[in-house]
Amino acid sequence: MKFIINREQLLTPLQQIVSVIEKRQTMPILANVLINIANDELILTGTDLEIQIIAKINIDSATPGSITVPARKFLDICRLLPSGAEISFEQHDDKVKIASNRSRFSLSCLPADNYPEFAESDTTNQFIINAGQLKKALDKTLFCMANQDVRYYLNGLLLHISNSKLELVASDGHRLSIYEDQLEQGAGFEARIILPRKGVLELNRLLDDPEAELKVEFSSNNIRIFIKNLIFSAKLVDSKYPDFGKVFQQDFFNKINIDKQVFKNALTRVAILSNEKFKGVTFDITSESLRISTHNPEHDEAEEELAIEYTGDPLSIAFNAQYLLDAVSNLDSEFAVLTIASNASSCFIDEPDGCAYKFIVMPMRL
Repeated sequence: MKFIINREQLLTPLQQIVSVIEKRQTMPILANVLINIANDELILTGTDLEIQIIAKINIDSATPGSITVPARKFLDICRLLPSGAEISFEQHDDKVKIASNRSRFSLSCLPADNYPEFAESDTTNQFIINAGQLKKALDKTLFCMANQDVRYYLNGLLLHISNSKLELVASDGHRLSIYEDQLEQGAGFEARIILPRKGVLELNRLLDDPEAELKVEFSSNNIRIFIKNLIFSAKLVDSKYPDFGKVFQQDFFNKINIDKQVFKNALTRVAILSNEKFKGVTFDITSESLRISTHNPEHDEAEEELAIEYTGDPLSIAFNAQYLLDAVSNLDSEFAVLTIASNASSCFIDEPDGCAYKFIVMPMRL
């Protein structure tokens, strides 16, 4: 196996692949990237057995072959070479020689035959979506995913397709985000799948070109997305997402319209003196004002009052300030609309004109 390639051609795909490779591996070969040359195409593969990324690069006059090389060492060598450098790569038994100008490197490798195969079943459903459209949907929802929750279906993101309607939902049990959009081409089927947390974060990082068109294929246990010269694959979470529809079927207090930036600044200031662990702040709502207050075990206190218009009974309720800030920061309009359930079980946060997404934050007891 032998090829010569420009550093810029190799660096970006290599960085994208190395990001899925875990630093600590149960199998040493999983710390390597699989390099394969066939039909004037250089194919790089990296996996942690849950997620896989394959990058394809067109290459001239290369000698076919395959080998696995230590991923991070190979990336560091390429990254630290000067811009525009030509890299010569040549295999000698279980070593590869990498040369560029006056630099010479020799890496110990493992045979490609031992590289584990990523288990994928035949995909049964597929649809086309614009990369910018999917990235916006992920940005508005992924921050609500749980991290290492025992309810493992929450450690991921629900993707619901119903012909041309697209819905993404994420929740950690204390807050929920829902994003709805329309596909340009109807998919012709209805399906619900749960993407794993790490897969969602990696996929979001790969969507760097908003104009790209993505082909998404999936079965009941895995998903495959074609992004320009990359193929992203992930195993799906084998579970059913809880029915969150009931949260809409309840009575609500009247809406509170508030300037987003004013609200955000006040929340940020008050939260400085909240309990570091729980980040709790109390809302005292009357017809003319919203008073945000907090205290902590060191007996520090903070309070801020905002002018609002509210028709309804006075109300006192507490929330995690960080959850509210995350939600409000993701609104696009200048105003936020807060709608609190009449049994004080949840607070909806969205925009005045109605928008494609809603954030729901559960209250806390202080």
